[in-house]
Amino acid sequence: MNSSTPSAANGNDSKKFKGDRSPCIPSRVLHIRKIPIEVSEAEVISLGLPFGKVTNLLMLKGKNQAFIEMASEEAAITMVNYYTTAAPHLRNQPVFIQYSNHRELKTDNLPNQARAQAALHAVNAMHSGNMSITGSASGSESSLLQGQSPVLRIIVENLFYPVSLEVLHQIFSKFGTVLKIITFTKNNQFQALLQYADPVNAHHAKMTLDGQNIYNACCTLRVEFSKLTSLNVKYNNDKSRDFTRLDLPSGDGQPSLDPSMAAAFGAPGIISSPFAGAAGFAPTISFPQAGLSMPTVPGHLSHLAIPTSAVAGRVAIHGIAPSAVHSVLLVSNLNPDSISPHGLFILFGVYGDVHRVKILFNKKENALIQMADATQAQLAMSHLNGQRLHGKVIRVTLSKHQTVQLPREGQEDQGLTKDFSNSPLHRFKKPGSKNFQNIFPPSATLHLSNIPPSITDDDLKNLFARTGCTVKAFKFFQKDRKMALIQLGSVEEAIQALIDLHNHDLGENHHLRVSFSKSTI
Repeated sequence: MNSSTPSAANGNDSKKFKGDRSPCIPSRVLHIRKIPIEVSEAEVISLGLPFGKVTNLLMLKGKNQAFIEMASEEAAITMVNYYTTAAPHLRNQPVFIQYSNHRELKTDNLPNQARAQAALHAVNAMHSGNMSITGSASGSESSLLQGQSPVLRIIVENLFYPVSLEVLHQIFSKFGTVLKIITFTKNNQFQALLQYADPVNAHHAKMTLDGQNIYNACCTLRVEFSKLTSLNVKYNNDKSRDFTRLDLPSGDGQPSLDPSMAAAFGAPGIISSPFAGAAGFAPTISFPQAGLSMPTVPGHLSHLAIPTSAVAGRVAIHGIAPSAVHSVLLVSNLNPDSISPHGLFILFGVYGDVHRVKILFNKKENALIQMADATQAQLAMSHLNGQRLHGKVIRVTLSKHQTVQLPREGQEDQGLTKDFSNSPLHRFKKPGSKNFQNIFPPSATLHLSNIPPSITDDDLKNLFARTGCTVKAFKFFQKDRKMALIQLGSVEEAIQALIDLHNHDLGENHHLRVSFSKSTI
């Protein structure tokens, strides 16, 4: 017999709040549950600030609950929609938000309202241009926070594993609502600007995270306050995102996110989001591909809720190596007339060791690619998603499959599935190989190496021209003539040339090695 009972995942109070899973009618008053006892009024208000003015607040500390009233119903709806995809946190604890049955908050005659009103007054004064938080409920912090920006500048040093916008969102969301992130590379360093709803959140994040490592012994965070007080994000893509506006275009030829992907983005506690596991956060156990939010599996995810005293400088992973879970990629929108397992092996092999490739028999514009581990899958995904290959913009996401199955004996496959686990062409087999330091995004300039002495610049230019490329510039390295840079007409041409000519036999027992270059000629 199938009896469906309300989920007990939210603890004992699930009986009291029957409306948990089906939200009531929209109201500008929102009911917040599971608030940690030590949270201040200002921190609760900060949950609403990104979405508009907070006009009233009622704290029920004994019940770990609060009500906040927004200036308009539209603001409340935007806020509930946002927190449906990105679980809100206060002091590292997930909290639950839903519409209240109240249409407005009448708190005039209630005791203990002075603190709430003082906090509202202080926050509103700050947001109308006066940046001091004097008089806010977190009085001890107010002197520290005079004139402080809610925007942090983050530099990741010792970048041994890739750090994506999603990884940063996952880490920094533990300290409050992250509104916007912009990532960029400057002085050969991966950097980001990250805007919180409230300077208090920025302050807590900076105090806790500055100097911590994201992964064991690498990817060290340097966190400081930015001179900017607000970020202007024009595009939502893998380099920049405004979490309050899912309607922004993706810009620069990136395919825009479909709504289901947009929902998975920036959901800090959703393990099946394409990024949480890939970034090496998932322990080496397999999760079902359902949207598990953090509170439902407290035991397994304790390392995701970053402890304030992050153990021995490890923020996210306590002794867990980036796992093999989520090492299979799904590549879609391929050109079925031009694609081959070998071509995908060479291209994805720039970012990790490809073990198996399977082009789907019935849908040849899709392929599954099994990488050596989740970190390499994340690296390939972040660099190749949205690139043009054979005239089509390809999509790269994580697959729900744990492995790529080889065809059974005698099964019709047309050579669409290949096992490359023993290929001599893997770039990352040797631990500490130089190739780990030379991983760059696809670019129109290629780095060539292993060139025999007899080969001239014209030989190489002609070789690339024969594959249909436009050669714009060429230069041998001054100190080492075994290496050269070649600049082609476009990134798409360079991707194609790398697939066609990596490992090309140049004679004299020399096979050409081709990589993307960070330099231009």
